[in-house]
Amino acid sequence: MDFLFSFPYLFRIIISLFAILVFQKLTKRLDVALLGGMLLLAVWTGQSAESIATITADRVLSLDMLFLAFVIAGVIWLSSLMSQAGIMKDLAISLKARLSKRAILAALPAVVGLLPMPAGALFSCPLVDDADTDKELTPKQKTEINYWFRHVWEFWWPLYPGMLLAVDMSGVPIWKFVLVMLPLFFAAVLAGYVCLLRFTPQGKANPKGADDKSFLPLIVPTPTVIVVYAAILVLLPSVARVNRYLPMAIGVACGLAMLQWQRPASRAVWIQTVTSMRSLGLVLIIVLARLYGAFIEAKLPDGTLLMETVRLELDHYGIPALLLVVLIPFISGLTTGITVGYIGASFPVVLSLAGPGAAGLFSTIVIGYTSGFVGMMLSPIHVCLIVTNEYFKTSMAGSLYTSWPGRRRCCWRWRRCTRGCGGCLGEWG
Repeated sequence: MDFLFSFPYLFRIIISLFAILVFQKLTKRLDVALLGGMLLLAVWTGQSAESIATITADRVLSLDMLFLAFVIAGVIWLSSLMSQAGIMKDLAISLKARLSKRAILAALPAVVGLLPMPAGALFSCPLVDDADTDKELTPKQKTEINYWFRHVWEFWWPLYPGMLLAVDMSGVPIWKFVLVMLPLFFAAVLAGYVCLLRFTPQGKANPKGADDKSFLPLIVPTPTVIVVYAAILVLLPSVARVNRYLPMAIGVACGLAMLQWQRPASRAVWIQTVTSMRSLGLVLIIVLARLYGAFIEAKLPDGTLLMETVRLELDHYGIPALLLVVLIPFISGLTTGITVGYIGASFPVVLSLAGPGAAGLFSTIVIGYTSGFVGMMLSPIHVCLIVTNEYFKTSMAGSLYTSWPGRRRCCWRWRRCTRGCGGCLGEWG
C-alpha cells in the first residue's frame, strides 16, 4: 500500500474528484458522494483520524458556516413559499399583459429562475407552453428556450446557493463578485437571443384585462433581500465585521417577513417548508462541499500546505495551470449537473491555482465558473434538463444541440429548410 502514497498530490486530488462522480453514479446522492470523496482525499493525503476530526469541527462549527447555512436555507424557504403563495403564476399573468410573444418566452423562465427552486424549470415549462398560444414552436424549441433562460442568472444573482458558495470559497465581497460576473449574464442573454429567440415569432403583447396583475408588488420579497443587504453594508458596516454573512442573513429574514406580510402562510405551511428534505439536503451538500474545501486548504502531516505542494508539482511536470482551471470545473459540472456540485468539488483546487493579485483571482473565478457552467448545462443528469425533456416529450440528445432554422440538416445533407419552422430537426431530434 505504500506505493499509493508515492503518487503526486495533484493525482490524488483529481482521483478524489472522480471518486465523487463515481459515488454519485452508484448512490444517486450528491451528499454521500461528497462525503466519500472528502474522506478519500483526507486519508490519501495522510490526515490522521484526530486531524480529520479537528478540521471537520473547525469548519462545521465556525460562525461562517452557521450564517451561510441559514442564508442557503432561507433562500430555499423564500422560493418555496413564493411558489406556494401563487406569486409565480401571477407574475406570468402580469408579463403576458405587457410583453410580446418573443419576450414572454424568455421572460417567463427567467423570472422563475430568479428563485433557485430545485427543478424550477418544471414550473416554467407550462408557462412557456401556454405562451405559445398559436402552437408555432416545436417542442424542441420550447425545450431549448425554457432550459437556457431558466439559468441565465446563475453567474451573479446573489440568491443562488452556488454563487454564494463561490463567494465564500473565494473570499471576494459579494458586490465585487457580482460586478465581475455580471457581463457573463448579458453574454448569456445575448446568446439566447441570437441562437434561440431570433427565429421565433415576434407577436404582440396581450391587452391588459381583468386578470392583469401589477408586476412590482409581486417581486417585492426578492429585492427586499438585496436592498436590506446593501443598506447594511453602506449604513452599518460594523454588522459585516461581526460576520460577512450576517448582512445577507438579515436580508433573507426581511424578505421572508415581507412575503409573510404580503401573503400570510399558515403555521402548517411554514413547518412543512422549513422541514422539507430538499432544503435540508441542499444545506447538507453545502456543508460537505465546504468540508471538502477544508481538506484542500489543510496542511499535510509535514506542515506544508497541500496546494503549495501541488503548485511545485505543476512546475515540475510542466502542466499549465490554465488547463486545470478550465477542465476541472467543466468535468465537475458535466458529471454533477448542479452549480453547488461543481463549485464545491472544483473551486478548492481552482482557486489555489489563481495567479497573483486581484486580477489573477478574478480571471480564475470567471474562467472556472464559466467552464463549470458549460459542463453543467451539457450534463445529462441536470435535473432541469431532465424535467424539461419529460414535459415537452423531447429527447435529451436532441435538446443539447441546436441549429438555426435558416440552415437545417435535412435528408443527411445541408440545404435550406423548406419548412422554415425547424420541424425536420424536431423529427430527427
